[in-house]
Amino acid sequence: MNSIFAKLKKHFSMRLKIFEFNAFQVNTILVYDESGECVIIDAACYIESEKKEIIDFIENESLKPVKLLFTHCHVDHILGWNTISEYFKIDAEIHKAALPFLDEAVERGLAFGFSIAPINKPTTFLEDGDIIKFGKTALTVLYTPGHADGSVCFVNDESRQVIVGDVLFRGSIGRTDLPTGDFQVLKKSIHDRLFTLPEDYEAFPGHGSSTTIGYEKMNNPFVGVG
Repeated sequence: MNSIFAKLKKHFSMRLKIFEFNAFQVNTILVYDESGECVIIDAACYIESEKKEIIDFIENESLKPVKLLFTHCHVDHILGWNTISEYFKIDAEIHKAALPFLDEAVERGLAFGFSIAPINKPTTFLEDGDIIKFGKTALTVLYTPGHADGSVCFVNDESRQVIVGDVLFRGSIGRTDLPTGDFQVLKKSIHDRLFTLPEDYEAFPGHGSSTTIGYEKMNNPFVGVG
């Protein structure tokens, strides 16, 4: 009987598809399960081939996007905001503290060589502790400022995975020398919100490869406690 329940749980387990987009190599993460519903986190597709890649994957897999979420609103992470929102007719959701980044997105984009239209402002905002439900999956929102105001992480306890944006990287942390960055605030976010998760939870950052909470607790030179 236990094996039957295990197979059923696996059948509906959360799945991730990671795309690496734009010159900053941002990880856009598509989260879905066997229901066919999906959410898109950090839509960073910029050039036409990148936009086509993620749209083709969604349509070829017969997925239905129901949420467009952002871990934070630095311009490299939001380059595909308007494209994905308009194509799939879904509104974006962010933490309200990230709103000021949208006002300067066009100017910031130009500074890095990106030409983007003004961002369609969200009407729904994420709050710490929110449970985002879609299909058979639930993501818990953790508010984790320090790299940027409005930074959030998304935890799925069933799959023991957490999407951490630019808060934490394998062997590193997000920059704190950009507007609203603060090392002490970031360190507290990591220690209080991420390092309190079980050590086997796999963490998927906004750039680079995945890691585990346990590995970073023991080995991270900036915030490790090992």
